[in-house]
Amino acid sequence: MRNLFFLVVLAFVSCKQNDIPLTAQQIIDKAIIANGSDNVNDSELIFNFRQHKYKATRKQGKFILERITTKEIKITHDFLSNDGFKRNVNNEPVQVIDSMAFKYSNSINSVHYFSVLPYGLNDAAVHKKLLEDVVIHGESYYKVEIRFSEKGGGKDFEDVFVYWIGKKDFKMDYLAYSYLTDGGGMRFRESKNERVINGVRFLDYNNYKAKNASTKLENLDKAFENNELIKLSEINLENVKVELLN
Repeated sequence: MRNLFFLVVLAFVSCKQNDIPLTAQQIIDKAIIANGSDNVNDSELIFNFRQHKYKATRKQGKFILERITTKEIKITHDFLSNDGFKRNVNNEPVQVIDSMAFKYSNSINSVHYFSVLPYGLNDAAVHKKLLEDVVIHGESYYKVEIRFSEKGGGKDFEDVFVYWIGKKDFKMDYLAYSYLTDGGGMRFRESKNERVINGVRFLDYNNYKAKNASTKLENLDKAFENNELIKLSEINLENVKVELLN
């Protein structure tokens, strides 16, 4: 009888614990694990995106993000690391003016950033806010807004992101962001072509913008459900390779 009473109490406590809502931090923590992003910390990643080859090496807080572009006999090799930006052309270093170095750095960082999401969402400059849960195509999602501090938030610290993370599996299936560069705008991305390589989950995306320019960032999920978005492009990573560094 006492054992039965103990089991009833244990079940009651377990139910109560399951009823406790998760915080934005807890959701991101679980998403990082579910997407295998914790494996990115010490890894070498190579992939092709459009006309470029990309390589990222991350080890114990150090990083080198590379982009290699080959046009006929000219090979342009860009490097973005903890020490800044540099460029080689046909294996010879070339000087790049600050304004162009800023532009190239931003472009390289953006591709690498999106390739391994939600990796990076626990950086010190990241601020998380839990928004109201939503349902997209019959699936329930947590909805987390991400903003950045100016200090440590990178060149585009004013960008705002929203991530939709599955309530069942904590996988990130959709994301949206607003940006100020090049006149500003908003984008919504729908994931596709999921594959797991050496424990890291990779996605391609359909890339959309809102038909109505007055649509708010946090309402892009509703616009997607109502077919109120315009498909602009596809974000496809090809020939993805991952080596875990021990």
